[in-house]
Amino acid sequence: MNMKTTIAGVEFKNPIIAASGTFGFGREYNDFYDVGKLGGISSKGLTLLPRQGNPPVRIAETPSGMLNSVGLQNPGVEYFIQNELPFMKSLGTVVIANAAGATEEDYVRIAEVLSESDVDMIELNISCPNVKKGGMAFGVDPDGVSHIVKAVRKVCKKPLIVKLTPNVSDITKNALAAENAGADAISLINTITAMAVDFKTRKPVLKVVTGGLSGPAVKPIALRMVYECHKAVKIPIIGMGGIMTGTDAGEFMLCGASAVQVGTANIFDPYAALTVVNELTSLCESDKINNVQSLIGGLSVD
Repeated sequence: MNMKTTIAGVEFKNPIIAASGTFGFGREYNDFYDVGKLGGISSKGLTLLPRQGNPPVRIAETPSGMLNSVGLQNPGVEYFIQNELPFMKSLGTVVIANAAGATEEDYVRIAEVLSESDVDMIELNISCPNVKKGGMAFGVDPDGVSHIVKAVRKVCKKPLIVKLTPNVSDITKNALAAENAGADAISLINTITAMAVDFKTRKPVLKVVTGGLSGPAVKPIALRMVYECHKAVKIPIIGMGGIMTGTDAGEFMLCGASAVQVGTANIFDPYAALTVVNELTSLCESDKINNVQSLIGGLSVD
């Protein structure tokens, strides 16, 4: 059976990628299993300079989901290249660098720096709802998406994935804007802006009030958006949003995803991404599917 998939000329041994922000740089999870068995790893969101992120409380459990307002805590792109990237490359899986910024200049510069490194792909995070400036300012309307993607495309030498926010009225317009501006692929969905309230204290649970909702609660929304974008664009799609099982992954592929990212599941089960790989493989075996890519866009709506 062929479990390989290809995105923008990059071959993945299987379509399961550890999602940015939930897997660090893979070190801790590699203590549990060989993370090189995954199709790829998307790094912690990287900025030009180190960030401490938001103050606690910045993680909260919700029914069938999780809220986070971590705020892009990371060691900075130079530290990543010098200290984390060599380890990630040694794993023998596709390395995706997730890049974020507060200004257009930040995005352009980080793309320049990463383009000279050994990362395999760059995932442009223009959709993070957890910082007060940067991501949301660029990612909420087609003009903003087009502008920042064009600016980055001019300097980016690596295959460019654009990560889209679901906090819009019509995500297909932003998907088309990313495609027309030069994106090689899109990934979606990022988290949905949400909040939790503590009735007893009369205060928000999160210190910064709102955060990003992820987990099984968002899966139906994510499936719908992947399906809509698959009908709208020709470039590959990486789907994410509440994927917990191999069946979940298969459903995203049927809706048009060429690969998927497993995020929140990693937080409570360190083996989650590997389990999804194994379950999807078994699912293909039981359904006599010889090539996993045959699932892509195979949803029947008759």
